[in-house]
Amino acid sequence: MAGRCCHNRAMRNDPSANPCPFAPRGLRGTLMVQGTTSDAGKSTVVAGLCRVLARAGVAVAPFKPQNMALNSAVTVDGGEIGRAQALQAQAAGLQPHTDMNPVLLKPSSDIGAQVIIHGRARMDLDAKAYHAYKPQAMAAVLESHARLSQAYGVVLVEGAGSPAEVNLRDRDIANMGFAERVDCPVVLVADIDRGGVFAHLVGTLDCLSESERARVKGFIINRFRGDIALLQPGLDWLVARTGKPVFGVLPYLHGLHLDAEDAIASAQVASRDGDVLRVIVPVLPRISNHTDFDALRAHPNVDLQFIGPGMPIPPADLVILPGSKSVRADLAFLRANGWQPALLRHLRYGGKLMGICGGMQMLGRRIHDPDGREGPAGTSDGLGLLDFDTTLAPEKQLRRVAGRLDASTGGAAVEGYEIHLGITYGPALARPALWLDAADGSDDASDAAYAGGNPRPDGAVSDDNQVMATYVHGLFDHPDACGALLRWAGLARAEGIALDALREASIDRLADSMAAHLDLRAMFGPLAATAPAPAD
Repeated sequence: MAGRCCHNRAMRNDPSANPCPFAPRGLRGTLMVQGTTSDAGKSTVVAGLCRVLARAGVAVAPFKPQNMALNSAVTVDGGEIGRAQALQAQAAGLQPHTDMNPVLLKPSSDIGAQVIIHGRARMDLDAKAYHAYKPQAMAAVLESHARLSQAYGVVLVEGAGSPAEVNLRDRDIANMGFAERVDCPVVLVADIDRGGVFAHLVGTLDCLSESERARVKGFIINRFRGDIALLQPGLDWLVARTGKPVFGVLPYLHGLHLDAEDAIASAQVASRDGDVLRVIVPVLPRISNHTDFDALRAHPNVDLQFIGPGMPIPPADLVILPGSKSVRADLAFLRANGWQPALLRHLRYGGKLMGICGGMQMLGRRIHDPDGREGPAGTSDGLGLLDFDTTLAPEKQLRRVAGRLDASTGGAAVEGYEIHLGITYGPALARPALWLDAADGSDDASDAAYAGGNPRPDGAVSDDNQVMATYVHGLFDHPDACGALLRWAGLARAEGIALDALREASIDRLADSMAAHLDLRAMFGPLAATAPAPAD
Protein backbone atom coordinates (compact mmCIF):
# COMPACT_ATOMS: atom_id res chain seq x y z
CA MET A 1 0.00 0.00 0.00
CA ALA A 2 2.74 2.46 0.86
CA GLY A 3 6.02 2.89 -0.99
CA ARG A 4 9.15 4.85 -0.15
CA CYS A 5 11.14 7.46 -2.00
CA CYS A 6 14.50 8.69 -0.83
CA HIS A 7 14.11 11.95 1.10
CA ASN A 8 17.60 13.11 1.92
CA ARG A 9 17.50 16.91 2.20
CA ALA A 10 20.85 17.17 0.43
CA MET A 11 19.14 16.04 -2.79
CA ARG A 12 17.68 19.50 -3.26
CA ASN A 13 21.24 20.62 -3.93
CA ASP A 14 22.40 17.40 -5.62
CA PRO A 15 19.60 16.04 -7.81
CA SER A 16 21.98 13.50 -9.39
CA ALA A 17 22.10 11.69 -6.04
CA ASN A 18 18.42 10.77 -6.31
CA PRO A 19 17.89 6.98 -6.35
CA CYS A 20 14.06 7.02 -6.42
CA PRO A 21 12.88 3.81 -8.07
CA PHE A 22 10.26 5.48 -10.27
CA ALA A 23 12.82 7.78 -11.97
CA PRO A 24 11.08 11.04 -11.10
CA ARG A 25 13.29 13.09 -13.39
CA GLY A 26 11.48 11.39 -16.28
CA LEU A 27 8.11 12.73 -15.18
CA ARG A 28 6.28 15.16 -17.38
CA GLY A 29 2.74 16.47 -17.37
CA THR A 30 0.01 17.62 -15.01
CA LEU A 31 -1.35 15.85 -11.93
CA MET A 32 -4.36 17.26 -10.08
CA VAL A 33 -5.06 16.84 -6.36
CA GLN A 34 -8.75 17.17 -5.53
CA GLY A 35 -10.46 16.77 -2.16
CA THR A 36 -13.71 15.23 -0.98
CA THR A 37 -14.34 18.35 1.13
CA SER A 38 -12.90 21.77 1.81
CA ASP A 39 -9.90 21.55 4.15
CA ALA A 40 -9.29 17.89 3.28
CA GLY A 41 -5.58 18.72 2.96
CA LYS A 42 -5.22 19.51 -0.74
CA SER A 43 -2.97 22.52 -0.12
CA THR A 44 -0.58 20.67 2.17
CA VAL A 45 -0.48 17.59 -0.06
CA VAL A 46 0.48 19.71 -3.07
CA ALA A 47 3.10 21.58 -1.00
CA GLY A 48 4.63 18.33 0.25
CA LEU A 49 4.69 16.77 -3.21
CA CYS A 50 6.29 19.93 -4.64
CA ARG A 51 9.12 19.52 -2.13
CA VAL A 52 9.44 15.77 -2.82
CA LEU A 53 9.86 16.40 -6.56
CA ALA A 54 12.07 19.46 -6.13
CA ARG A 55 14.44 17.41 -3.95
CA ALA A 56 14.64 14.86 -6.73
CA GLY A 57 15.62 17.48 -9.29
CA VAL A 58 12.24 17.70 -11.03
CA ALA A 59 11.25 21.13 -12.37
CA VAL A 60 7.86 21.36 -10.67
CA ALA A 61 5.39 24.22 -10.28
CA PRO A 62 2.17 24.49 -8.26
CA PHE A 63 -1.08 25.64 -9.79
CA LYS A 64 -4.60 26.37 -8.55
CA PRO A 65 -7.04 27.43 -11.28
CA GLN A 66 -9.46 29.20 -8.96
CA ASN A 67 -9.01 30.10 -5.31
CA MET A 68 -11.45 31.76 -2.95
CA ALA A 69 -9.63 33.25 0.02
CA LEU A 70 -9.00 36.49 1.86
CA ASN A 71 -5.39 35.49 2.56
CA SER A 72 -3.23 36.52 -0.37
CA ALA A 73 0.40 37.09 -1.27
CA VAL A 74 2.20 39.52 -3.56
CA THR A 75 4.04 37.80 -6.41
CA VAL A 76 7.39 38.42 -8.02
CA ASP A 77 5.57 39.90 -11.04
CA GLY A 78 3.64 42.37 -8.87
CA GLY A 79 0.29 40.60 -8.69
CA GLU A 80 -1.84 38.89 -6.07
CA ILE A 81 -2.44 35.15 -5.51
CA GLY A 82 -3.65 32.90 -2.71
CA ARG A 83 -1.17 32.34 0.11
CA ALA A 84 -1.41 28.57 -0.31
CA GLN A 85 0.12 28.86 -3.77
CA ALA A 86 2.90 31.09 -2.42
CA LEU A 87 3.66 28.39 0.15
CA GLN A 88 3.64 25.72 -2.55
CA ALA A 89 5.99 27.82 -4.67
CA GLN A 90 8.37 27.98 -1.72
CA ALA A 91 8.16 24.21 -1.42
CA ALA A 92 9.12 23.93 -5.10
CA GLY A 93 12.02 26.36 -4.66
CA LEU A 94 10.31 29.07 -6.74
CA GLN A 95 9.23 32.68 -6.38
CA PRO A 96 5.41 32.93 -6.42
CA HIS A 97 3.98 34.03 -9.77
CA THR A 98 0.49 35.05 -10.83
CA ASP A 99 0.29 32.11 -13.25
CA MET A 100 0.23 29.80 -10.22
CA ASN A 101 -3.25 31.09 -9.27
CA PRO A 102 -4.79 32.90 -12.26
CA VAL A 103 -8.24 33.37 -10.68
CA LEU A 104 -8.53 34.60 -7.09
CA LEU A 105 -11.90 35.44 -5.54
CA LYS A 106 -11.89 37.63 -2.43
CA PRO A 107 -15.35 37.55 -0.82
CA SER A 108 -16.82 40.95 0.00
CA SER A 109 -20.21 39.59 1.15
CA ASP A 110 -22.03 36.27 1.45
CA ILE A 111 -22.98 36.43 -2.24
CA GLY A 112 -20.31 38.62 -3.87
CA ALA A 113 -16.56 38.77 -4.37
CA GLN A 114 -13.78 40.79 -5.94
CA VAL A 115 -12.54 38.93 -9.02
CA ILE A 116 -8.76 38.96 -9.50
CA ILE A 117 -7.45 37.71 -12.85
CA HIS A 118 -3.73 37.18 -13.38
CA GLY A 119 -3.00 39.03 -10.16
CA ARG A 120 -5.08 42.15 -10.85
CA ALA A 121 -8.52 43.09 -9.52
CA ARG A 122 -10.88 43.25 -12.49
CA MET A 123 -14.42 43.58 -11.09
CA ASP A 124 -16.81 42.80 -8.27
CA LEU A 125 -19.46 40.21 -9.10
CA ASP A 126 -22.21 38.41 -7.28
CA ALA A 127 -22.33 34.62 -7.47
CA LYS A 128 -24.74 34.52 -10.42
CA ALA A 129 -22.78 37.06 -12.46
CA TYR A 130 -19.51 35.26 -11.76
CA HIS A 131 -21.02 31.97 -12.92
CA ALA A 132 -21.80 33.66 -16.23
CA TYR A 133 -18.24 35.04 -16.36
CA LYS A 134 -16.59 31.63 -15.91
CA PRO A 135 -15.88 30.98 -19.63
CA GLN A 136 -13.67 34.10 -19.65
CA ALA A 137 -12.09 33.01 -16.38
CA MET A 138 -11.39 29.57 -17.86
CA ALA A 139 -9.54 31.22 -20.74
CA ALA A 140 -7.23 32.90 -18.21
CA VAL A 141 -6.78 29.58 -16.39
CA LEU A 142 -5.81 27.70 -19.54
CA GLU A 143 -3.44 30.49 -20.60
CA SER A 144 -1.56 30.30 -17.29
CA HIS A 145 -1.49 26.51 -17.28
CA ALA A 146 -0.04 26.48 -20.78
CA ARG A 147 2.77 28.82 -19.73
CA LEU A 148 3.61 26.75 -16.65
CA SER A 149 3.54 23.53 -18.68
CA GLN A 150 6.06 24.98 -21.11
CA ALA A 151 8.37 26.19 -18.34
CA TYR A 152 8.22 23.20 -15.95
CA GLY A 153 8.27 19.46 -16.36
CA VAL A 154 5.49 18.79 -13.84
CA VAL A 155 2.56 20.96 -12.84
CA LEU A 156 0.86 19.94 -9.57
CA VAL A 157 -2.68 21.29 -9.48
CA GLU A 158 -4.80 21.90 -6.40
CA GLY A 159 -8.55 21.69 -6.77
CA ALA A 160 -11.03 23.79 -4.80
CA GLY A 161 -13.69 22.54 -2.43
CA SER A 162 -15.03 19.26 -3.78
CA PRO A 163 -15.74 17.91 -7.28
CA ALA A 164 -18.96 16.42 -5.85
CA GLU A 165 -20.66 19.83 -5.85
CA VAL A 166 -22.92 18.87 -8.76
CA ASN A 167 -24.70 22.25 -8.69
CA LEU A 168 -21.41 23.84 -9.82
CA ARG A 169 -20.56 21.28 -12.53
CA ASP A 170 -21.79 23.52 -15.32
CA ARG A 171 -18.88 25.79 -16.33
CA ASP A 172 -16.65 24.38 -13.60
CA ILE A 173 -13.09 25.70 -13.77
CA ALA A 174 -11.81 24.59 -10.34
CA ASN A 175 -12.05 20.79 -10.33
CA MET A 176 -13.15 18.27 -12.94
CA GLY A 177 -14.04 20.97 -15.44
CA PHE A 178 -10.38 21.92 -15.54
CA ALA A 179 -9.13 18.31 -15.42
CA GLU A 180 -11.31 17.39 -18.39
CA ARG A 181 -10.13 20.39 -20.42
CA VAL A 182 -6.43 19.63 -19.97
CA ASP A 183 -6.91 15.83 -19.81
CA CYS A 184 -4.97 15.22 -16.61
CA PRO A 185 -5.14 12.43 -14.00
CA VAL A 186 -6.61 13.15 -10.56
CA VAL A 187 -5.77 12.00 -7.04
CA LEU A 188 -8.58 12.28 -4.50
CA VAL A 189 -7.74 13.28 -0.90
CA ALA A 190 -10.00 12.69 2.11
CA ASP A 191 -9.56 13.76 5.74
CA ILE A 192 -10.10 10.82 8.10
CA ASP A 193 -9.79 13.04 11.17
CA ARG A 194 -13.23 14.55 10.55
CA GLY A 195 -14.89 11.13 10.22
CA GLY A 196 -16.81 9.38 7.44
CA VAL A 197 -13.79 9.01 5.21
CA PHE A 198 -15.07 6.00 3.25
CA ALA A 199 -18.46 7.62 2.69
CA HIS A 200 -16.70 10.79 1.51
CA LEU A 201 -14.62 8.89 -1.04
CA VAL A 202 -17.32 6.56 -2.34
CA GLY A 203 -19.94 9.32 -2.31
CA THR A 204 -17.68 11.68 -4.23
CA LEU A 205 -17.03 9.08 -6.92
CA ASP A 206 -20.77 8.41 -7.16
CA CYS A 207 -21.42 12.10 -7.89
CA LEU A 208 -18.99 12.16 -10.81
CA SER A 209 -19.66 11.38 -14.46
CA GLU A 210 -18.23 8.23 -15.98
CA SER A 211 -15.33 10.06 -17.62
CA GLU A 212 -14.58 11.94 -14.39
CA ARG A 213 -14.54 8.74 -12.34
CA ALA A 214 -12.09 7.22 -14.80
CA ARG A 215 -9.86 10.25 -14.35
CA VAL A 216 -9.48 9.51 -10.59
CA LYS A 217 -6.44 7.22 -10.40
CA GLY A 218 -6.50 6.60 -6.65
CA PHE A 219 -6.89 7.96 -3.13
CA ILE A 220 -4.87 9.55 -0.34
CA ILE A 221 -6.26 9.32 3.19
CA ASN A 222 -5.03 12.25 5.24
CA ARG A 223 -4.56 13.03 8.97
CA PHE A 224 -4.73 9.49 10.35
CA ARG A 225 -4.17 8.85 14.07
CA GLY A 226 -3.94 5.38 15.50
CA ASP A 227 -3.00 1.84 14.53
CA ILE A 228 -2.95 1.37 10.75
CA ALA A 229 -3.81 -2.31 11.22
CA LEU A 230 -7.26 -1.32 12.46
CA LEU A 231 -7.81 0.71 9.30
CA GLN A 232 -6.68 -1.99 6.88
CA PRO A 233 -10.05 -3.79 6.54
CA GLY A 234 -11.62 -0.48 5.51
CA LEU A 235 -8.87 0.13 2.96
CA ASP A 236 -9.38 -3.33 1.51
CA TRP A 237 -13.12 -2.71 1.27
CA LEU A 238 -12.54 0.64 -0.44
CA VAL A 239 -10.27 -0.87 -3.07
CA ALA A 240 -12.71 -3.71 -3.72
CA ARG A 241 -15.69 -1.34 -3.88
CA THR A 242 -14.14 1.25 -6.22
CA GLY A 243 -11.47 -0.68 -8.09
CA LYS A 244 -9.04 2.13 -7.34
CA PRO A 245 -5.88 1.98 -5.20
CA VAL A 246 -5.16 3.79 -1.98
CA PHE A 247 -1.80 5.44 -2.64
CA GLY A 248 -1.18 5.84 1.07
CA VAL A 249 -2.36 6.93 4.49
CA LEU A 250 -0.72 10.11 5.79
CA PRO A 251 -0.37 10.48 9.56
CA TYR A 252 -1.62 13.49 11.49
CA LEU A 253 1.34 15.86 11.83
CA HIS A 254 1.18 18.04 14.92
CA GLY A 255 2.80 21.47 15.17
CA LEU A 256 3.10 22.36 11.48
CA HIS A 257 3.76 26.05 10.83
CA LEU A 258 2.19 26.61 7.42
CA ASP A 259 0.26 29.52 5.93
CA ALA A 260 -3.48 28.94 6.20
CA GLU A 261 -5.42 29.33 2.97
CA ASP A 262 -8.37 30.99 4.66
CA ALA A 263 -9.63 29.47 7.92
CA ILE A 264 -8.18 30.92 11.10
CA ALA A 265 -6.08 28.35 12.92
CA SER A 266 -6.59 28.06 16.64
CA ALA A 267 -3.87 29.59 18.75
CA GLN A 268 -1.22 27.09 19.71
CA VAL A 269 -0.46 26.37 23.31
CA ALA A 270 3.33 26.45 23.60
CA SER A 271 5.49 25.95 26.65
CA ARG A 272 6.08 29.45 27.93
CA ASP A 273 8.95 30.25 30.24
CA GLY A 274 9.38 33.65 31.87
CA ASP A 275 7.38 36.69 30.79
CA VAL A 276 4.33 36.27 28.58
CA LEU A 277 2.83 38.97 26.36
CA ARG A 278 -0.95 38.80 26.03
CA VAL A 279 -2.06 39.66 22.48
CA ILE A 280 -5.66 39.95 21.28
CA VAL A 281 -6.84 39.98 17.65
CA PRO A 282 -10.55 40.75 17.11
CA VAL A 283 -11.88 38.54 14.30
CA LEU A 284 -13.79 40.69 11.83
CA PRO A 285 -16.27 39.20 9.33
CA ARG A 286 -13.99 40.00 6.35
CA ILE A 287 -10.65 39.62 8.13
CA SER A 288 -7.84 39.29 5.58
CA ASN A 289 -4.26 38.07 5.75
CA HIS A 290 -4.55 36.75 9.29
CA THR A 291 -1.30 34.92 8.51
CA ASP A 292 0.21 38.18 9.79
CA PHE A 293 -0.08 36.59 13.24
CA ASP A 294 1.49 33.19 12.53
CA ALA A 295 4.80 34.23 14.10
CA LEU A 296 2.98 35.33 17.23
CA ARG A 297 1.06 32.05 17.41
CA ALA A 298 4.35 30.20 17.34
CA HIS A 299 6.23 32.42 19.80
CA PRO A 300 6.91 30.75 23.17
CA ASN A 301 6.42 34.03 25.08
CA VAL A 302 3.21 35.18 23.41
CA ASP A 303 -0.31 34.24 24.42
CA LEU A 304 -2.28 35.04 21.27
CA GLN A 305 -6.08 34.94 21.33
CA PHE A 306 -8.52 35.49 18.48
CA ILE A 307 -11.71 37.08 19.84
CA GLY A 308 -14.90 36.34 17.92
CA PRO A 309 -18.38 37.87 17.74
CA GLY A 310 -20.10 38.38 21.06
CA MET A 311 -16.90 37.86 23.03
CA PRO A 312 -15.49 40.63 25.23
CA ILE A 313 -11.95 41.88 24.72
CA PRO A 314 -10.10 40.67 27.82
CA PRO A 315 -7.21 42.47 29.53
CA ALA A 316 -4.15 42.38 27.27
CA ASP A 317 -0.80 43.98 26.60
CA LEU A 318 -1.37 44.41 22.87
CA VAL A 319 -4.49 44.50 20.71
CA ILE A 320 -4.06 44.26 16.92
CA LEU A 321 -6.77 45.29 14.47
CA PRO A 322 -6.21 43.07 11.42
CA GLY A 323 -6.61 43.63 7.72
CA SER A 324 -10.11 43.70 6.25
CA LYS A 325 -11.63 43.24 2.80
CA SER A 326 -14.56 45.55 3.74
CA VAL A 327 -13.19 48.11 6.17
CA ARG A 328 -16.26 50.27 6.75
CA ALA A 329 -18.55 47.28 7.23
CA ASP A 330 -16.07 45.61 9.57
CA LEU A 331 -15.69 48.85 11.54
CA ALA A 332 -19.47 48.93 12.01
CA PHE A 333 -19.29 45.30 13.17
CA LEU A 334 -16.54 46.22 15.64
CA ARG A 335 -18.76 48.91 17.14
CA ALA A 336 -21.83 46.68 17.20
CA ASN A 337 -19.88 44.17 19.28
CA GLY A 338 -19.00 46.80 21.86
CA TRP A 339 -15.31 46.62 21.07
CA GLN A 340 -14.72 50.36 20.62
CA PRO A 341 -15.18 51.18 24.34
CA ALA A 342 -13.05 48.16 25.19
CA LEU A 343 -10.23 49.51 22.99
CA LEU A 344 -10.41 52.91 24.66
CA ARG A 345 -10.35 51.28 28.09
CA HIS A 346 -7.36 49.18 26.97
CA LEU A 347 -5.47 52.37 26.09
CA ARG A 348 -6.42 54.10 29.36
CA TYR A 349 -4.84 51.21 31.24
CA GLY A 350 -1.59 51.60 29.28
CA GLY A 351 -2.02 48.87 26.67
CA LYS A 352 -0.62 49.10 23.15
CA LEU A 353 -2.82 49.10 20.02
CA MET A 354 -1.74 48.30 16.48
CA GLY A 355 -3.64 48.44 13.20
CA ILE A 356 -2.48 46.61 10.06
CA CYS A 357 -3.79 47.66 6.63
CA GLY A 358 -7.57 47.85 7.08
CA GLY A 359 -6.95 47.99 10.81
CA MET A 360 -4.75 51.03 10.20
CA GLN A 361 -7.53 52.76 8.29
CA MET A 362 -9.93 52.14 11.19
CA LEU A 363 -7.62 53.99 13.58
CA GLY A 364 -7.95 57.29 11.67
CA ARG A 365 -10.61 59.99 11.64
CA ARG A 366 -12.61 59.01 8.56
CA ILE A 367 -12.76 56.40 5.79
CA HIS A 368 -14.11 57.64 2.46
CA ASP A 369 -15.38 55.27 -0.23
CA PRO A 370 -16.75 57.66 -2.86
CA ASP A 371 -16.99 55.03 -5.62
CA GLY A 372 -18.38 52.18 -3.52
CA ARG A 373 -15.26 50.03 -3.88
CA GLU A 374 -15.99 47.92 -0.82
CA GLY A 375 -19.74 48.40 -0.44
CA PRO A 376 -22.22 51.29 -0.63
CA ALA A 377 -20.53 54.60 -1.40
CA GLY A 378 -20.13 56.90 1.56
CA THR A 379 -17.98 57.93 4.51
CA SER A 380 -17.57 56.33 7.94
CA ASP A 381 -16.08 57.84 11.05
CA GLY A 382 -12.98 55.99 12.18
CA LEU A 383 -11.92 55.40 15.76
CA GLY A 384 -10.21 58.80 15.78
CA LEU A 385 -7.05 57.60 17.51
CA LEU A 386 -4.68 58.88 14.81
CA ASP A 387 -5.02 62.13 12.89
CA PHE A 388 -5.44 60.96 9.30
CA ASP A 389 -8.13 60.15 6.75
CA THR A 390 -8.25 57.37 4.16
CA THR A 391 -9.86 57.43 0.72
CA LEU A 392 -10.40 54.16 -1.14
CA ALA A 393 -8.96 54.50 -4.63
CA PRO A 394 -9.67 52.58 -7.86
CA GLU A 395 -6.25 50.92 -8.10
CA LYS A 396 -5.07 48.39 -5.56
CA GLN A 397 -1.50 48.92 -4.38
CA LEU A 398 0.51 45.69 -4.55
CA ARG A 399 4.19 45.47 -3.74
CA ARG A 400 6.79 43.68 -1.70
CA VAL A 401 8.63 45.97 0.66
CA ALA A 402 11.67 46.05 2.90
CA GLY A 403 13.07 48.66 5.24
CA ARG A 404 13.28 49.42 8.93
CA LEU A 405 10.99 50.16 11.80
CA ASP A 406 11.15 53.74 13.01
CA ALA A 407 13.28 54.29 16.09
CA SER A 408 10.07 54.81 18.10
CA THR A 409 9.05 51.20 17.35
CA GLY A 410 12.46 49.57 17.61
CA GLY A 411 14.43 50.45 14.47
CA ALA A 412 14.80 46.82 13.34
CA ALA A 413 14.90 45.48 9.77
CA VAL A 414 11.53 44.57 8.32
CA GLU A 415 10.24 42.78 5.22
CA GLY A 416 6.67 42.35 4.06
CA TYR A 417 4.13 43.31 1.44
CA GLU A 418 1.32 45.76 0.79
CA ILE A 419 -2.16 44.93 -0.56
CA HIS A 420 -4.61 47.81 -0.17
CA LEU A 421 -6.95 50.19 -1.97
CA GLY A 422 -6.69 53.05 0.46
CA ILE A 423 -4.61 56.21 0.20
CA THR A 424 -4.06 57.67 3.67
CA TYR A 425 -3.18 61.31 4.38
CA GLY A 426 -3.01 63.57 7.42
CA PRO A 427 -0.75 65.07 10.10
CA ALA A 428 -0.23 61.81 11.99
CA LEU A 429 1.83 60.45 9.08
CA ALA A 430 4.58 62.91 9.98
CA ARG A 431 5.57 60.43 12.69
CA PRO A 432 5.82 57.17 10.66
CA ALA A 433 5.98 53.66 12.02
CA LEU A 434 8.33 52.37 9.29
CA TRP A 435 10.80 53.62 6.71
CA LEU A 436 10.66 51.54 3.54
CA ASP A 437 13.34 51.23 0.91
CA ALA A 438 13.05 53.34 -2.24
CA ALA A 439 10.69 52.31 -5.02
CA ASP A 440 11.79 49.30 -7.06
CA GLY A 441 10.20 50.24 -10.36
CA SER A 442 6.62 50.53 -9.15
CA ASP A 443 4.62 53.13 -11.03
CA ASP A 444 2.40 53.78 -8.04
CA ALA A 445 1.90 57.50 -7.42
CA SER A 446 2.64 57.24 -3.72
CA ASP A 447 6.16 56.11 -4.56
CA ALA A 448 6.95 58.93 -6.97
CA ALA A 449 8.42 61.30 -4.39
CA TYR A 450 10.73 58.59 -3.08
CA ALA A 451 11.92 57.08 -6.35
CA GLY A 452 15.22 58.96 -6.14
CA GLY A 453 16.56 56.68 -3.43
CA ASN A 454 15.05 58.22 -0.31
CA PRO A 455 13.21 55.97 2.15
CA ARG A 456 9.42 56.05 2.01
CA PRO A 457 7.53 56.57 5.29
CA ASP A 458 4.74 54.18 6.15
CA GLY A 459 2.05 54.33 8.80
CA ALA A 460 2.02 56.34 11.98
CA VAL A 461 2.77 56.23 15.71
CA SER A 462 0.84 58.27 18.24
CA ASP A 463 2.60 60.95 20.28
CA ASP A 464 2.33 58.82 23.44
CA ASN A 465 3.76 55.79 21.56
CA GLN A 466 0.74 53.66 22.46
CA VAL A 467 -0.87 53.39 19.01
CA MET A 468 0.86 52.18 15.85
CA ALA A 469 -0.52 51.86 12.32
CA THR A 470 1.02 50.36 9.18
CA TYR A 471 0.04 49.14 5.73
CA VAL A 472 2.71 46.42 5.78
CA HIS A 473 1.61 42.81 6.09
CA GLY A 474 4.01 40.17 7.38
CA LEU A 475 5.44 42.60 9.90
CA PHE A 476 6.20 39.93 12.51
CA ASP A 477 7.72 37.43 10.06
CA HIS A 478 11.22 38.92 10.19
CA PRO A 479 12.76 37.86 13.52
CA ASP A 480 14.41 41.25 14.15
CA ALA A 481 11.17 43.14 13.59
CA CYS A 482 9.21 40.60 15.62
CA GLY A 483 11.53 41.00 18.61
CA ALA A 484 11.52 44.81 18.38
CA LEU A 485 7.73 45.02 18.18
CA LEU A 486 7.27 42.64 21.11
CA ARG A 487 9.61 44.84 23.15
CA TRP A 488 7.63 47.91 22.04
CA ALA A 489 4.48 46.14 23.26
CA GLY A 490 6.02 45.47 26.66
CA LEU A 491 7.81 42.11 26.54
CA ALA A 492 11.23 42.77 28.07
CA ARG A 493 14.22 41.11 26.41
CA ALA A 494 11.98 39.66 23.69
CA GLU A 495 13.58 37.73 20.87
CA GLY A 496 11.96 37.28 17.48
CA ILE A 497 11.09 33.96 15.96
CA ALA A 498 12.41 32.78 12.60
CA LEU A 499 9.07 32.01 10.98
CA ASP A 500 10.57 31.18 7.59
CA ALA A 501 12.81 28.56 9.18
CA LEU A 502 9.77 27.06 10.93
CA ARG A 503 7.90 27.06 7.63
CA GLU A 504 10.80 25.36 5.85
CA ALA A 505 11.04 22.71 8.56
CA SER A 506 7.30 22.08 8.27
CA ILE A 507 7.50 21.69 4.48
CA ASP A 508 10.34 19.21 4.96
CA ARG A 509 8.28 17.27 7.51
CA LEU A 510 5.43 17.09 4.99
CA ALA A 511 7.75 15.85 2.27
CA ASP A 512 9.36 13.29 4.58
CA SER A 513 5.93 11.98 5.55
CA MET A 514 4.77 11.69 1.95
CA ALA A 515 7.98 10.00 0.87
CA ALA A 516 7.55 7.49 3.68
CA HIS A 517 3.81 6.82 3.43
CA LEU A 518 2.78 7.25 -0.22
CA ASP A 519 3.34 4.92 -3.14
CA LEU A 520 4.83 7.66 -5.26
CA ARG A 521 5.74 5.33 -8.07
CA ALA A 522 2.11 4.31 -8.54
CA MET A 523 0.73 7.80 -8.01
CA PHE A 524 3.04 9.46 -10.54
CA GLY A 525 2.79 6.52 -12.94
CA PRO A 526 0.54 8.36 -15.43
CA LEU A 527 3.12 11.13 -15.72
CA ALA A 528 6.05 8.75 -16.04
CA ALA A 529 4.33 7.20 -19.03
CA THR A 530 4.18 10.51 -20.90
CA ALA A 531 7.95 10.86 -21.20
CA PRO A 532 10.78 8.34 -21.14
CA ALA A 533 12.86 8.15 -17.98
CA PRO A 534 16.51 9.17 -18.45
CA ALA A 535 18.92 6.33 -19.03
CA ASP A 536 20.99 5.19 -16.06
